[in-house]
Amino acid sequence: MSPTQAVSQDTEPARGRLRRLNLALFLPVLATVGVLLVAQDARSWWEALVMGAGVVAALVAFVRWAAGDILRVALPCLVVTAAVWLFSVLAADGNMAFYGILIVASHAVPQLPRHRVAAALGVIGYVAAAGATRLLITHGDVSAVLIEYVIIPAGATAILIGLMVPNKRFYGLVAELEEAREREAELAVIRERVRFAGDLHDIQGHTLHVVKLKIALARKLVRTDAERADQELREVHALVSDTINQTKELAYGRRRLNLSAELENAKNLFEAAGIHVRVDREAEVDARAGELLGQVLRETTTNILRHAQAREVRVTLSESGIAIVNDGVPDTPLPALRGLAALGERVAASGGELTVEQKDGRFLTAATLPHGRSDPDPRDADPRDTAPRDAALRRVEGRLT
Repeated sequence: MSPTQAVSQDTEPARGRLRRLNLALFLPVLATVGVLLVAQDARSWWEALVMGAGVVAALVAFVRWAAGDILRVALPCLVVTAAVWLFSVLAADGNMAFYGILIVASHAVPQLPRHRVAAALGVIGYVAAAGATRLLITHGDVSAVLIEYVIIPAGATAILIGLMVPNKRFYGLVAELEEAREREAELAVIRERVRFAGDLHDIQGHTLHVVKLKIALARKLVRTDAERADQELREVHALVSDTINQTKELAYGRRRLNLSAELENAKNLFEAAGIHVRVDREAEVDARAGELLGQVLRETTTNILRHAQAREVRVTLSESGIAIVNDGVPDTPLPALRGLAALGERVAASGGELTVEQKDGRFLTAATLPHGRSDPDPRDADPRDTAPRDAALRRVEGRLT
């Protein structure tokens, strides 16, 4: 699995989290207000039933808005709440029954792809016109009727629709930020591939040039000095074998790693995934321990992106050790981390210890190596060190000339 796939699977979209937060915070409030308004306006059980239908339609619209697809239910919910408002004005003497159409319109109209202004004016006009029909059946104070049934409902609807328009723009900005974060994750993967390609070029490109010259020299010597030609071909064979081994080490991640480069790469991947990274350097890492600690950091980074929903990662470096702590660990047991198990064997073979611990939603990966470890490592030679091949190249070019 690539880092980009890990980001898309393990990092929940911010828009979804915000909408669910709104759902958890405001749905109980909207339901409670709706019930209180029905209890205030309804004078019989059947009036309460009709007005309750408007509240239910409003709550359905709000829930679908939180899920991001309110337009699928906007029209039926508007029809129901509009009918409830007109019924309350004419038959139930309920001046607060516009609550349902207020909620549905304020959440649906800003989500329309076009004609939002016309739709807003249409809803506001309907609320005012339906409220004005109260004048047809009442002989009371006209100004009071206009205030209670026309001005307050239409004004509240206009204000709330206007307030929800910037809310839609806010969610649009969040969507743009998510897209930018995904592009950053893709760029991090591309940077890693470019780095891999550069290492592969360093390993193979120079060797192939040397091999080409040596073969040309061997062809030149094959009839005049067969022994020297045979020596050149043996050197070609040795160079090719060495290059094959280095390529395998590069492909399987066993080449010597630079801990600083791995730390920078891990930070880029975490930040691209929206994870806060904190690095504490208690001491400079021992040069011989750096390669193995870099492999621990790389494997841990991959595991966090694949298996956790981390929001924060803390990396602590000591002279001969590294500790990585991340949150966002599920309560269920994690899958077998074979990469860390293999690294644990390597760390133990070097006289060190690899600690893996899951507790209270956090995961600790820590590796410590003996201070000043001096055992030779066959991979200490940098695969990009071309000095031996440069010398061979100069010898061959000298013979050809």
